[in-house]
Amino acid sequence: MGLWDKIRGEFVDIIEWLDPSSDTMVRRFERHGNEIKYGAQLVVRESQVAVLINEGQLADVFTPGTYTLETENIPILSTLKGWKHGFESPFKAEVYFVNTRRFTDLKWGTKNPIMLRDPEFGPIRIRMFGSYCIRVADAAKFIKEIVGTDGHFVADELTGQLRNLIVSRSTDLVAESKIPVLDMAANYDELGVFISERIHGDFEEYGLDVTKILVENISLPPAVEEVLDKRSSMGIIGNLNAYTQFQAANAMEAAAENPGGDAGAGIGMGMGFAMANQMGQALGGQNQAQQAPPPAPGGPPPIPQATAYFAAVDGQQTGPFDVNALRQQAQSGQVSATTLVWSQGMAEWTEAGKVPDLAGLFGQAPPPIPQA
Repeated sequence: MGLWDKIRGEFVDIIEWLDPSSDTMVRRFERHGNEIKYGAQLVVRESQVAVLINEGQLADVFTPGTYTLETENIPILSTLKGWKHGFESPFKAEVYFVNTRRFTDLKWGTKNPIMLRDPEFGPIRIRMFGSYCIRVADAAKFIKEIVGTDGHFVADELTGQLRNLIVSRSTDLVAESKIPVLDMAANYDELGVFISERIHGDFEEYGLDVTKILVENISLPPAVEEVLDKRSSMGIIGNLNAYTQFQAANAMEAAAENPGGDAGAGIGMGMGFAMANQMGQALGGQNQAQQAPPPAPGGPPPIPQATAYFAAVDGQQTGPFDVNALRQQAQSGQVSATTLVWSQGMAEWTEAGKVPDLAGLFGQAPPPIPQA
């Protein structure tokens, strides 16, 4: 500074700081030779704290208000200077204005994936991202531990170290919580509170207070997310056969609306063959259903075996029985010639005595005696 700056400094008796920026945390009030006129006016606004430093030693701290710098209200500096009898003269001291407002929307996140053991997916990697807010809680400690002699200290000079602290503590906390990855989204608020409590002591050592930590996103690697999306899609589709038929019908409709082009024709033919195959299977199932035996008294019969018969006994379907088994039942009287039976290939339930294969199981009545 030149002579004019020195002369002008002798007449300036108001010490204040208006912050035009949004990221300045500490600003030193510059004076020629750090000389402050005795009786100068110190103006400290809301969200500010002024700190006087004399010959490298921290002296007085002023909270918001207007102060006249005299012996009475700068006791520590007066003691350091030895002004016991009100010695009035310019004195040398550095004035640092500390911004105590909240610094918001500071970002944090993991540089590398975090390895976890998930109860559902097993070993897995995740990334965490979020934001946080801080403010200076102890201006004297903040200057001693962080700022030093920096005349213009901004938040960017500190956020890297703070981000590392948050990531370290949050990684340990998430690993200890053993919360499944699919349930973490429901615990973002709780994780933010727990992380704030865990790192409060670390920030306090710097004279800072973390007012809020937000967990905004916990993400999986892209390959795992792709597989998870496919799994979710399968759950949404539900009946895969019905969905396939629906997609095939839509493709056929689109091909019909745009018949031009070999590619469209090929796609339409392919879809047509697929639909024809599905329709054929459906019709085949209907034909098999039509060939099934009529229901017996008490319910439809199960699928019969070859050369075996079902018998309706006391209104209930029994069997299947082979011919030998039916012969034994005929001899014991359980089955008679009027018992309804059914076998594969028969159109309906028929009396056993009228079935050629079973007619011989029942004794025939003798013919009438001829007349003399």
